[in-house]
Amino acid sequence: MEINSDDLKTFITVIDSGTLSAASVHLGQTTSGVSRALARLEDKLATSLLTRTTRRMELTEEGQLFLEQARAILGAMEEAEESIRIRQQRPAGRLCLSADSAFLLHCVLPHLAEFRSRYPDIRLELNSSDQATEVLEQRTDLAIRIGLPDDASQHAEVLASSPLLVLASPDYLQAYGTPHTPEQLSAHTLIGDVQSAAEQHWPLRHLGGNSLPIVPAIAASSVETRRQLALRGQGIACLAEYLSTADVAAGRLVPLLRDADAGQTQQICAVYLRNTRLAQRIQCFLEFLREKL
Repeated sequence: MEINSDDLKTFITVIDSGTLSAASVHLGQTTSGVSRALARLEDKLATSLLTRTTRRMELTEEGQLFLEQARAILGAMEEAEESIRIRQQRPAGRLCLSADSAFLLHCVLPHLAEFRSRYPDIRLELNSSDQATEVLEQRTDLAIRIGLPDDASQHAEVLASSPLLVLASPDYLQAYGTPHTPEQLSAHTLIGDVQSAAEQHWPLRHLGGNSLPIVPAIAASSVETRRQLALRGQGIACLAEYLSTADVAAGRLVPLLRDADAGQTQQICAVYLRNTRLAQRIQCFLEFLREKL
């Protein structure tokens, strides 16, 4: 019997999903149906592709080799299909984007209607996550991350650089006064990051250098939570400009200590597998995002 594209899709979906039951949801089949399809594929190849236990599945050496070839074959098929659509100027297909919730909220959702109007045949899936490993382990086509990845298997393309700003609400400044030097921040309520020690230094020039160590009175792991705390007058926060542009324009947040700004920025990067050949639908989204950023 010959192997067809459905066999390849089933096998790849099982690996990407991690379990037969999760794969069955993606494929719209029963778990037993997926299991039988996988068994038929192994019969066709006359080899075992997976070792199964009650807790997990692992690829055999033959399975790993077949997975690489299967991805390449399906990728070539999608590229061939999409090349026809490109000739008709109709990029299409599923685009799974992974980004942290704050980036999706401030940089993607405001422009979503325009993107869908331009490319109505692209089906978007938006996943809120800040884990770069998803690019490898999940069904993610593209991830947007702040900063460059450490993984050598991933490629990062810098889309924009966003300055860091020290901000407070007018209500907070009216109640507690406005700091005029970085040193005066020690007398204020500061909002910091609970997870990253690196973010306990704010990019402000002072007598000790270009990075001011701060002791936060309130710490939050989510940058959107820190923004909301600042908006509610709970303290002073250091936020990227892409998160706060609309707030500053509307007067909800006020930039502070601009004369002491050390010029530090955050790089906004598109991350994908280094050897991935970007499909037209992904290129369209990247070009659109660059335009908006």
